[in-house]
Amino acid sequence: MMRKGKMESVASSSIIKRRSIQAIAVFSVFYIFVLYNMPFNFIYDDIAASQSFPSSSFPARKLVGDVITRTLPLEEQVDFAISAPARPRTLHAKVPVASAPASSSTPSSSSNRRALQVSGLVFQYTNATGPTSELDKVVRNAWETGIKVFTELKFGKFDEDENDRNQTMEKCPHSMVMSELEFIRNGSVLELPCGLTLGSHITLMAKPNKAHPEITPKIAIPKEGNQATIVSQFMIELQGLKTVDGEDPPRILHFNPRLKGDWSGKPMIELNTCYRMQWGIAHRCDGWKSRADEETVDGLVKCEKWIRDDDDHSEESKTKWWLNRIISGKKMVQIEWPYPFVEEKIFVLTLSAGLEGYHVNVDGRHIASFPYRTGFVLEDATGLSVSGDIQVQSVFSGSLPTTHPTFSPLKHLEISSQWQAPPLPPDGAVELFIGILSAGNHFAERMAVRKSWMQSIAKSPNMVARFFVAMHGRKKVNVDLKREAEFFGDIIIVPFMDSYDLVVLKTVAICEYGARVLSAKHIMKCDDDTFVKIDSVMMEVKKVAIGNSLYLGNINFHHKPLRNGKWSVTYEEWPEEDYPSYANGPGYVISSDIAHFIISDFEKHTLRLFKMEDVSMGMWIEQFNNTRPVQYIHDLRFCQFGCFDGYFTAHYQSPRQMMCMWDKLKQGKTECCNF
Repeated sequence: MMRKGKMESVASSSIIKRRSIQAIAVFSVFYIFVLYNMPFNFIYDDIAASQSFPSSSFPARKLVGDVITRTLPLEEQVDFAISAPARPRTLHAKVPVASAPASSSTPSSSSNRRALQVSGLVFQYTNATGPTSELDKVVRNAWETGIKVFTELKFGKFDEDENDRNQTMEKCPHSMVMSELEFIRNGSVLELPCGLTLGSHITLMAKPNKAHPEITPKIAIPKEGNQATIVSQFMIELQGLKTVDGEDPPRILHFNPRLKGDWSGKPMIELNTCYRMQWGIAHRCDGWKSRADEETVDGLVKCEKWIRDDDDHSEESKTKWWLNRIISGKKMVQIEWPYPFVEEKIFVLTLSAGLEGYHVNVDGRHIASFPYRTGFVLEDATGLSVSGDIQVQSVFSGSLPTTHPTFSPLKHLEISSQWQAPPLPPDGAVELFIGILSAGNHFAERMAVRKSWMQSIAKSPNMVARFFVAMHGRKKVNVDLKREAEFFGDIIIVPFMDSYDLVVLKTVAICEYGARVLSAKHIMKCDDDTFVKIDSVMMEVKKVAIGNSLYLGNINFHHKPLRNGKWSVTYEEWPEEDYPSYANGPGYVISSDIAHFIISDFEKHTLRLFKMEDVSMGMWIEQFNNTRPVQYIHDLRFCQFGCFDGYFTAHYQSPRQMMCMWDKLKQGKTECCNF
């Protein structure tokens, strides 16, 4: 009986469970049916409202984490923010652009866009015979091609460039190795597709060549009577191969062992950096260990000691050495190493990237360390170049970054309305207009100018500054340039194909814009790597009497053209033996009457063009001076090479140097940042 009752209770409980499950299933089916058939009109209304009206008219409601997006016009620049990630940016979290609230820090709103500004300069030939010189032919071809490229850019007819597609597909290997033959075939360059990162290292096995005589060595003082100097040296450089197209790559690290031939007469190791042909302050290791009070790099000294020919052990006197031995009863053991490189002897060198700088080890021993310098970052080091008196046998690089950094030029732009150009002052109110020569791919340089000394102009009611940029050879650069120009509103497009020989056309365009568009009283020309102390320049301009013709800058008198070398000028280009007096190109000021004269002669096709724009300006002013006297003012504070304290302008300044100088200037210090 007990067993039967127990079985009945179990059966009863199972029936109850089965009915409960059936009830839950029926309720679930009913819930799903209601969910999929009931019309949620308020949701559809929100979606329709967000698609039918601009965001400025109706505030968007947040639904389900903003996963319902709005349809944007085709001309919106959402991809501008996507393709230009910053390093670092103020926003650290990844926010989908479609769901991000509209703000002044993103250019996704069409209200942030400005009209594309184009130079009013017109270049055309009226005579049937055509150009009369080789430069005129180059100008005509560049102008015709540039107009075509600009028209395609304006109407969005550009396709993706093949180079850009290849760059996007580029992989980031964790390590790379090259044999001697592979290294030679690649031009003695190891390409690092994604740069370096913390902990990356490069090891090469090589052998210095035997010293050879040189008549004019670059590292030694030439001897009298054309006597040869025995030289043996080589260079190992980290270069920024992808930083700027068409220019000499910056030397992010220059490591130069000089076995023989240094001007000191001793074996030497020199370390340095170079930006746009402007070398920094060299750090030289000459065999003496760095002082105890000198800063270290990741705890390592900048220079280790090696045996010198003139080493008399002056670091510790013999008397002190004997006293220590008598008192302690122990002999101090001191290991001394020779200079780490020997002619025709194999060495193994390892270059590693630490937290504070680079470290160089040779045959397992630390030799030198070099702190990172402002303006040069690890991921920009996209190539290792070896040159000089050396034979490389193999190269290995390891611990490389495996994720691709964004080499898109837009990564340098900080998209914020605070850097946008203010409205132009009323006609006739501009005392000084500053035209800044820039290349299409100099995104970082323009951003540094906006965030530094151009801020002084933005707050002034009688000064204006604009960048003057021509068409670039790469389509992607032009597309990015157009977006930059439309957002910031401070770029004037000069529609010709850019090249160094045609920079002079941008100078003419600066004169046209300053004299005719702004009716400025004075016009200044500078480069995008020039830092300008605006108030000092303006004070110098105000010293000149009203109505006087002015030419202000660092003026060269009786300079002769170079007939050989990189900057050589042929007799066909410049037949005269001397240049006219001219101010150096990085920064000079002219009065508006000179600018009107230049534009007038250009339009009448009587303006002589020369590939060096600063010499051209001197030539034009010399012609103007024949009809009306010009006040030439020479001032060395318009620095031609680099910077010195008390400058008016400083040249060859990297973007980070500009920000450093701006920080000092805000503190009232007219000081350089020569790292």
